[in-house]
Amino acid sequence: MHFDVTGSEPAGQAQYAQASGAVWMSAMVAALGGVLFGYDWVVIGGAKPFYEAAFGLTAPTDQAWAVSCALIGCLAGAIASGGLSDRFGRRPALLIAAVIFAVSSLGTAFAASFHGFVLWRIAGGVAIGMASGLAPLYIAEIAPPAARGRLVVLNQIGIVVGLLGAQIVNLLIAEPVIAGAAPADIAASWNGTTGWRWMFAAAALPAIVFLVGCLMIPESPRWLFQHGRKAQARAVLVTFGGEAHADVALEQIRAALQAGPGRSLRSVLGEARLRRVLGIAIVLAVLQQWCGINVIFNYAQEIFASAGYAVSDTLFNIVITGVVNMVFTLVALGTIERLGRRRLLLIGCAGLAAIYLVLGTCYLYGLQGWPLLALVVAAIALYAMTLAPVTWVALSEILPGEARGASMAVATTALWAACFLLTYSFPLLNAAAGTGVTFWLYAFVCAAGFAFISAKLPETKNRTLEDIEQGWR
Repeated sequence: MHFDVTGSEPAGQAQYAQASGAVWMSAMVAALGGVLFGYDWVVIGGAKPFYEAAFGLTAPTDQAWAVSCALIGCLAGAIASGGLSDRFGRRPALLIAAVIFAVSSLGTAFAASFHGFVLWRIAGGVAIGMASGLAPLYIAEIAPPAARGRLVVLNQIGIVVGLLGAQIVNLLIAEPVIAGAAPADIAASWNGTTGWRWMFAAAALPAIVFLVGCLMIPESPRWLFQHGRKAQARAVLVTFGGEAHADVALEQIRAALQAGPGRSLRSVLGEARLRRVLGIAIVLAVLQQWCGINVIFNYAQEIFASAGYAVSDTLFNIVITGVVNMVFTLVALGTIERLGRRRLLLIGCAGLAAIYLVLGTCYLYGLQGWPLLALVVAAIALYAMTLAPVTWVALSEILPGEARGASMAVATTALWAACFLLTYSFPLLNAAAGTGVTFWLYAFVCAAGFAFISAKLPETKNRTLEDIEQGWR
């Protein structure tokens, strides 16, 4: 493995072209997939007490299934995205995701039964699974090295915009709930009959904007070149950065394909060096989920309730966490090219492990109120500037170009499988061991992630995708 972990630019490498306006615009359109990903992922948290009352969900298994069923779709979408994007292109696959987002949001809103609700949530999960891998992959393939980290972070900014949007929409739609209200009263209220449905239906508007945007952006030049459409690839690169940029980029793409021509995922898995890269990517993807932060978003109502907050206060506190998430993701936009991918991931793992240890202790000793909220906010802030955005950047950079779409699909599938286990297991772990011990388990996972990244992950900032791939050789 021939990497300089400091991330300094390799000697003699031409630092061609900063990101042009056309690159930024195309990246922002792709990042709309992240907006929908974030909205669809978190809207469930604010709607949870209302649809549970509407459908009469009282068993922990039904409640867990309602929250986690979308992850089945995420797995299917992640698996399908690899073949679709490698065969038909990144742009058509993003278009398919946009259509599914629009249809599933309305389907969930108008679901007449819990069975229908689950089916539409799974369909929405398919779109999430597709967009989660395709958007950073597309952005990484169109971005020049000097700005690739910042551009891929746009996808994470899109995700947190969607998260915050869902939280604000939930707060604005939901009418005040009387503390201690019975489920039957909630089911008969406007929140239980209509409000939660509007929470899901609101995603249709950004889904249509995403669909229109995808019709206007170009295909990935790397995909075009790999599929023999060299003139189109050059035209896209000229649009993005001019003639000189196109010449340098095409030569690097050509050299990379000569060293490792396009191949199937099966052949990639048959080569030791590529299996090693894919293994690192899978661990990073799983770590982003098993670090535990997503349970705070998906089970925010239970976490804040255990801290002594009523439902109305909880919705407001959820918005606070969304604002913090947004602010510190913007911090990542300014630090990822300066500090690098590896260092930020290490900071995130170490910091979250420490916060979870304290958070778990607070739960064990019954500490409630603002100290608990402060720890939750600190964890979200740290995650937002490290593991949340940087994992997607690292995945989009280290995977082999020979089968980048399929490899990204494998890593994203692992991510959603890990997320399903995390989301489904949290209420069961919480009931069996208590919230305090559960957060201690997440602290252990973060500590293990720190050790793995220290040993296995090289720095990739300031390198072209082709140079990173050559480093693995």
